[in-house]
Amino acid sequence: MPQGGAGAEPKFRLCAFKRQAALASACAGRETLRLVPASSTVAASVASKRVMMDKLLAVNVGLPLDVAWRGRTVHTAVWKHPVVGRRQVKRLDVVGDGQGDLAGHGGEQRAVLVYQIESYRYWETQLNRTGFTYGQFGENFTVEGLPDNQVCIGDRYRIGSALFEVTQPRVTCYRVGIRMDEPQMAALLVAHHRPGFYLRVLEEGEVGAGDEIVKVADGPERMTVAEIDALLYLPGHPVADLERALRIPALSVGWKGSFRALLDQARGAGPASGNPGLAPQSSPPLEWQGFRKLRVVRLERESATILSLTLEATDGVPLATPLPGQFVVVRLRPNPDKAPLLRSYSLSGAPDADCYRVTIKREANGVASSYVFDHIAAGALIDVSAPRGTFALSGGSGPVVLLSAGVGVTPVLAMLHSLVAKHSQRETWWLYGARNGTEHPFAIEARELARSLPHGHSFVRYSRPAADDQMGVNFDGAGRWTPEAIAALNLPDDADFYLCGPMSFLHDLSTGLLDLGVERDRIHKEVFGPGDPLTPGIAAAPARRPHQPVDQAGPGLLVSFARSGITTQWSPAFSSILELAEACDIPAKWSCRTGVCHTCEVGLVAGSVGYGPEPVEPPADGDLLTCCSQPYTNIVIDL
Repeated sequence: MPQGGAGAEPKFRLCAFKRQAALASACAGRETLRLVPASSTVAASVASKRVMMDKLLAVNVGLPLDVAWRGRTVHTAVWKHPVVGRRQVKRLDVVGDGQGDLAGHGGEQRAVLVYQIESYRYWETQLNRTGFTYGQFGENFTVEGLPDNQVCIGDRYRIGSALFEVTQPRVTCYRVGIRMDEPQMAALLVAHHRPGFYLRVLEEGEVGAGDEIVKVADGPERMTVAEIDALLYLPGHPVADLERALRIPALSVGWKGSFRALLDQARGAGPASGNPGLAPQSSPPLEWQGFRKLRVVRLERESATILSLTLEATDGVPLATPLPGQFVVVRLRPNPDKAPLLRSYSLSGAPDADCYRVTIKREANGVASSYVFDHIAAGALIDVSAPRGTFALSGGSGPVVLLSAGVGVTPVLAMLHSLVAKHSQRETWWLYGARNGTEHPFAIEARELARSLPHGHSFVRYSRPAADDQMGVNFDGAGRWTPEAIAALNLPDDADFYLCGPMSFLHDLSTGLLDLGVERDRIHKEVFGPGDPLTPGIAAAPARRPHQPVDQAGPGLLVSFARSGITTQWSPAFSSILELAEACDIPAKWSCRTGVCHTCEVGLVAGSVGYGPEPVEPPADGDLLTCCSQPYTNIVIDL
């Protein structure tokens, strides 16, 4: 690394900021990047004769910037720059510092990010780059010493007048790749065992460049930052190491939750494949891949706009017994010369292997639902996937609240059937909302099922009762379901709630239940259609309906997004299935975009994919990672 000699005239250099200058073009009105004197570069501060002690080389801060990236705006504070003089460190941050995404960064357990000068040198060699400046990796403290393979979770250090405790490795995301102008950086930090780590502030105080870092206590279990990082992200999760990690009091709550999920898996209580510490498997093991042809043996009109199809196998092979609440993907072919239509429908009947009942609402301008209502008759053959999904009634003996509206009744009705079939003694509350009696599907069926349970209760609300709807006969209350209406029922405090209905219904009632004191892990939701996106740091934009990609038609392979109802052709112009989904404005979840975090893991209904780059650890069987996968064949994705 080049060095600035003593007394040398300070010459300013763009260094790596040349590449990032364009990214900061949208930062008007916010803190902007600044040039750094050559004498302040990383290399310049490292003397040829090192004193063998751990040392704070720089304190770096930065406020969130609006950065242009791939046609979007990212709100991020990954750009840090060194401060002059000493700086106060408070419980939640270094004074003058900020975070653009508090869900992934910051907070008491992640108040200060640390990265080592030795890792700077390592990456200069690996990336064939020079000119790094302090804060290059988004860290608050650039230090000499404190390597990831020696510092342990729970270690405590005195720096200046402040006292710190090591809590967890850095959780890498795509933004460090933006800062480094290296898209694979998130994966590289994990794969090369150089993540850096976070500190919790035990005693507030002042710190400054040049402060000696003094270790004052060893963390229990002596598990290093690199070991903890590998234990979560890399293949192989030894039970003994998971148990050790969970005995470390300083380890952050989120990492402990991940290790508990991995420990359950190792003990046979979790999914057999994938990494549940990062993402839950999209579905329990499937009975068959792709689609089977099932015959429609019966059609029943449930309301003015809702129709049920009963399906049976055509080959004599029993169907898979679904979990109560699961769904299937149905493939329809209205026009053999065009791409098929794919839709996801919950199973609404009693869970068994003899037949499936799917229930479909006729939507205005709904191509698939209109085709079913107008053209499907008894005897028709339909392609159907194996039952999938994790929205399913759990075991146990505690009280259950089945809360739905409209066609959202379907998965919770299957749960009600299951409780009756098992002669359940659980206290069960059937709460349903419809507009009026003409739009109330399964009215008699649900009422009789609830009455047959020893501890069953039923309460139905109509938002706009018709003139011939009778209070106490057809329905029990007027108006929509609200948190206040639920509170008036005095439901058991320890009940598990299963919710399904329109998005506004799910949002308002799940939020209301939390306000009423219901524990978050007791609220279970099923979403029809695309789910909520997770795009950390991306500035909000007006929502758009999923659509075909604009001017990017591909050469042939079909990629079908089942929940979104979009089938399109793959193009090599996209580096990943995630990029194709984004081009279609399909809501997706992602964070690292390099195959590390598994935030983008979704179900692969049919077909096969390949990876480039290869994920750090493969997803669960039957799933794929959209951020780094490409189709090998025509595929159907649960997205």
